[in-house]
Amino acid sequence: MPVIESLIRSEADGTISFGNYKLATKSKLQDFEHAGDLYKIKTFYEITKLERNGLFVYESVPGTTVEHFAVNHDGVEFMVEGDKDAQLTIQLDDDTEYEVYVDGVAVGGMKTNMSGKLVASVELNEGAAIQVKVVKR
Repeated sequence: MPVIESLIRSEADGTISFGNYKLATKSKLQDFEHAGDLYKIKTFYEITKLERNGLFVYESVPGTTVEHFAVNHDGVEFMVEGDKDAQLTIQLDDDTEYEVYVDGVAVGGMKTNMSGKLVASVELNEGAAIQVKVVKR
């Protein structure tokens, strides 16, 4: 999976792709329009952070590249790549139970906190994207 040279892009399937964990210095792009929303991306090797309409959506430490990021009424699904294991923080519904799947395997149930953030760790190897799917129970 290649990094996103433009930092963020719209995909033909209606999803977005963003992030570049290979950048040595922090880069950002704001006011990227997709499906009527404005996105802001900050990314480099230490962190990747995405906001929609000024609100938190996704963060990874260290930085990652995310492809085909799709949010629906039951959760979120995307492909993620990085050169190191990463901690992902994803904005979902407040105080709600979710099941987390990594490459199709259930890794356990998690509950979002009062602000709707779910935190999960993923094992990553450069050049090998993994699928992450988070579904409301």
